Amino acid sequence: MMLTERVIINIVKRLISGQDYRIEVVALINAEFMQFAVDFFKKVIDAKLTNQSVCEDWYKHVFLDTHLSPDDIAIHSGLNKKTIHNMFNSATRQIVLDASKEHYETLCQLIQNLVDEQSEIDLTLTIKINGVSVDLNMNESLIVINTLAVKRAALRGGAWSTAGKQVEKLLMRTLCSLFQVPHENFTQEHNPESMREVDFYLTKGNKKLRCEVKLMGRGNPESADAIFARESDVFIGDKLSDKNKAQAEQLNVQWVELRAKNGYKRLEKVLEHFGVPFTPFNGDLHVELDRILNGLLLQ
Repeated sequence: MMLTERVIINIVKRLISGQDYRIEVVALINAEFMQFAVDFFKKVIDAKLTNQSVCEDWYKHVFLDTHLSPDDIAIHSGLNKKTIHNMFNSATRQIVLDASKEHYETLCQLIQNLVDEQSEIDLTLTIKINGVSVDLNMNESLIVINTLAVKRAALRGGAWSTAGKQVEKLLMRTLCSLFQVPHENFTQEHNPESMREVDFYLTKGNKKLRCEVKLMGRGNPESADAIFARESDVFIGDKLSDKNKAQAEQLNVQWVELRAKNGYKRLEKVLEHFGVPFTPFNGDLHVELDRILNGLLLQ
């Protein structure tokens, strides 16, 4: 799932302004999920009406059709490709098809057992679109509900991952522009193989300073550990615990905590420490961020 340009801009603005950025990602997840749910319900109506007298298991006939994409088949069966890959160390099309078929059969049996055990409960899901409606019995309803739950989880995981990948480099470029760091003193391109894990780096002469960005909260110590293990020179995070900061200082890693009051300004201290040219910023932050981001996204 690709983050929209507007969401990317809003996240960078919120990070540098010391505000929580997560609401932007959550809003995107909600929008994507609701659109999926509406589209899925439309397909359910079409499938149910078309196959109710042709195939007893209309859901399997339509939604696990081998002509669909592996991603769709996995979601429809109640799995996702990442889970399948973790299970089988591979997610080739055939593995996804086999795993989805097996899981769907298991899911159907589990639901049937539940229905038999909870016979006093009767669930009917009615979907009505443009005057056309279908009723799903309890088994069918639970399968559909499970599919929506799996899709929501997949969207959530993809969104947070994408947020990090698409925002981190733009965040660093914006910060460098804010402090007028010369273009020859920072880059995100042509990283040597030994620095393939590095998000960004500042330069001072021939020296390359590894910069790591993590949009993590204080409850993610493993993210910080990975950064320290790669011997980064600069560590920039949304939130940093006291332990993170102490660890960084012990290892001579310069850090910036964006969520702190005027946290972005600590980058001045970092640049000064390494002798990277910059100009202190004292203007209107919101106005300048609008100007910088509009310019960067047009490049």
